[in-house]
Amino acid sequence: MKKILITTGGSGGHVIPSLCIYDALKDDYEVKISTDLRGSKYINNENYNYSLIDVPNLFSNLLLFPYNLIKFCISVIKSYQFLKLNNFNILISTGGYMSLPLCLAANLLNIKIYIFEPNSVLGRANKLMLSFAEKIICYDKNLKGISEKLFNKIYLFKPLLRKEIYNYQKNKKTTITEKKKLLIIGGSQGAKFFDEFITKIIIKLSKTHKIQVLQQVINLNSKESIKKLYQKNDIEHELFDFDDNLLVKAVNYDLAITRSGASTISELGYLNIPFVAIPFPYAKDNHQYYNAEYYEKKKSCWLIMQKDVNEKNFKDLMIKIFEDQNEYFSKKSNLIQLTKENTWEKNKSKLFELINEN
Repeated sequence: MKKILITTGGSGGHVIPSLCIYDALKDDYEVKISTDLRGSKYINNENYNYSLIDVPNLFSNLLLFPYNLIKFCISVIKSYQFLKLNNFNILISTGGYMSLPLCLAANLLNIKIYIFEPNSVLGRANKLMLSFAEKIICYDKNLKGISEKLFNKIYLFKPLLRKEIYNYQKNKKTTITEKKKLLIIGGSQGAKFFDEFITKIIIKLSKTHKIQVLQQVINLNSKESIKKLYQKNDIEHELFDFDDNLLVKAVNYDLAITRSGASTISELGYLNIPFVAIPFPYAKDNHQYYNAEYYEKKKSCWLIMQKDVNEKNFKDLMIKIFEDQNEYFSKKSNLIQLTKENTWEKNKSKLFELINEN
């Protein structure tokens, strides 16, 4: 039986795909995940076999670069020992700087390496490892940041979603009712903008439209202040910081206002929840913009840059979406067409084909 290690960085955008891959392979292969302390908060101890490997961020503090470089070299040696001791045959990396030592060690041991890139721009860690990798699993045939001579390494997938997502009821609403139901997902980065600006817009909209809100907030203080504002303005609301079952609650919402991390918009798309994407402007290589642009080019979402947002134009956009149901349902129809071929079994089968290549 092949032994597979899935190495992942510390953000939800890295960890969630690693869990999808683990769930697809666990019944047929011996599979383990490696991550750091940041990534472990997204992993259920009871459901996943994983190891913690601490890797320094080389560029987090330039003054500490020499010290971190020594620690990094030590982590490569430890990774080499870990891979050799466990006799892994295959390494799958979902990116992040913590994956680099394991990828380097796997290359030294001639272990087959696959890298996974859910974004429309190749991540920096993945770019460093691409020349060593057998294939790069990605969703966009026009992946940015990859040279033409390496195009033959692209292995196209439909977006990998959490297994439970495929069992959720999809959004089948055919009308926008009087009460407008809005899902707001600020993400883990740049959520303060959503807490402050989007909340203000919701309150303004509530003066002319009946609004119900399911909203992610950045912390407990924000939760309390937003709660008071919504109560004062008679806005029906539910606030949360992190919720695994968010999309079960949100499936019958009319519209999401969201950052554009790959996992988030892939799940919204699959469940037929139309969305307005406001990419996090400081994301590395502007990858959130390109993630959303992929959907915008397919005419299946609204895309607006944070620098271009003001109270008037965003409020006008929301009213236009509410009132122009032809455009709304056209985008929703395009979203349905874009995601209809995505099934758990098809992705699992394609992953097996890759793993079993000679």
